[in-house]
Amino acid sequence: MAIARKPGLIALFDVDGTLTAPRTVITPKMLEFMRELRKSVIVGIVGGSDLAKISEQLGQTVISDYDFVFPENGLVAYKDGQLIGTQSLKTHLGEEKLKELINFTLHYIADLDIPIKRGTFIEFRNGMLNISPIGRNCSQEERDDFEKYDLIHDVRGQMVSVLCKKFAHLKLKFSIGGQISFDVFPKGWDKTYCLRYLDDYKEIHFFGDKTCKGGNDYEIFESERTIGHIVTSPVDTAAQCASLFIPKPPGSLEMILP
Repeated sequence: MAIARKPGLIALFDVDGTLTAPRTVITPKMLEFMRELRKSVIVGIVGGSDLAKISEQLGQTVISDYDFVFPENGLVAYKDGQLIGTQSLKTHLGEEKLKELINFTLHYIADLDIPIKRGTFIEFRNGMLNISPIGRNCSQEERDDFEKYDLIHDVRGQMVSVLCKKFAHLKLKFSIGGQISFDVFPKGWDKTYCLRYLDDYKEIHFFGDKTCKGGNDYEIFESERTIGHIVTSPVDTAAQCASLFIPKPPGSLEMILP
């Protein structure tokens, strides 16, 4: 790839709501745009999901398609297709504390009165727990319905409040993201965790949609090490990036936007 990319500059992207619609596959046009973008700037991906889920959305070759890929907020880290670091929640907390958290959460969900419940209420990842009151096995239509219900009834927000008080001694962070779930991890293991792998970059642009306090993009968006950009959709992401990074004659941006 013949690239003249600015040294020390990287564009870092959230996945859901930024490169794709929530839990959906990246569109062919957006994928092509990201390929074009990478000709002009070093590109990294940072998501709360594990590599399997990120691969479902961005493609099975995702770790070689981008310069850096950070599943689970960077608790698993890839550079140029190679694994460069991992961190383990199980090792950090220990089995007894982890079991205490999981047992309480399952009891809470069992007593929760919401319109529907499906399966996989807790997903154990390498560096975090992902907790879903409705269950991750719900359909896309059920996801959409729960998101609307949650906006009115604050199911996730109330659950997070209870868990914060109950497990204050574990010094955990609870981060709401996507449509149906929230992540649980030790404080400091939010998306800023990935920045430890980017010491060579003095200009880090981060693009994300959940940038308000409590959202899973908030900490990295607010970090002193990043230049934060709020986006509303993949199309908005592409438009902002094209304006910032892709030198084109006036009026030609429309030709490369998805």
